[in-house]
Amino acid sequence: MHNVTDAERAAMAELVRRAHDASHEPGKAGIAAALLCDGEIIAEGANHVHLQNNPTLHAEIVALGRAAEALDRPDLSDCTLLSTLQPCEMCLAAMRFAGINRVIFAARQENVPPRYFAFPHLKLSDFLGPDARFKAVGGLMEAEVLPLYEHGQE
Repeated sequence: MHNVTDAERAAMAELVRRAHDASHEPGKAGIAAALLCDGEIIAEGANHVHLQNNPTLHAEIVALGRAAEALDRPDLSDCTLLSTLQPCEMCLAAMRFAGINRVIFAARQENVPPRYFAFPHLKLSDFLGPDARFKAVGGLMEAEVLPLYEHGQE
């Protein structure tokens, strides 16, 4: 896969491992995310929806919040977000509000059950818009995570 750095590949491999581990723990979902800044992981997040009974606590939202806290600023435009699952509409919007210009993910929307997306008519391209600065790379290590999402239980 082009345009993916060694640091991004290594971070995704770690996220895939964490997602598989979490999928076996009660109340946890096999979805993991992280933010990289200058090639270093500065924050990670797991899906906490069922752990905290909060439908907004997707892995990406948790990671965004932790990154903003770690950097002590809401502007994360110098970071890249990675996720084991293509970010949903809520997470994509939050990323854009945080200034994220690059997202890399494993499982793509077209390869998982529609349950993971509240507005299936919205596609990733709708969030890219005319702003050519926002880049999305999907399918990195996809085969390793698709079994987690095939039944839509995560």
